[in-house]
Amino acid sequence: MHMNYLNLILAQAAPTGTPGVPVQALLSQLPFFILIFVIFYFLLIRPQQQRAKQQRKLLEALKSGDEVVTAAGIVGTVITVKDRTVTLRSGDAKFEVTKASITELVVDASTPAKA
Repeated sequence: MHMNYLNLILAQAAPTGTPGVPVQALLSQLPFFILIFVIFYFLLIRPQQQRAKQQRKLLEALKSGDEVVTAAGIVGTVITVKDRTVTLRSGDAKFEVTKASITELVVDASTPAKA
């Protein structure tokens, strides 16, 4: 008796109608999926790639004497730059941080811009 109920359920779940309708429905929604992908690309993916590119340029151009801000909010002056770390002086303290923790270069208004 239980098998009869299973067969009834499976028979009702079988697709009815023309086989081309699901493909047509998918093709009609394809432009919306493409539009959503384009929006995600310009709002999420592309800005993140640009920020990563700027961060790489900042870390490559880092040199002794630059004033920087770390991810923890510490403002310090670069003393030495190594492969993976940077030695900073902030106030009376001297410490070493990873290059990845450097978030920005402090530019004073009194400092002349380099050409």
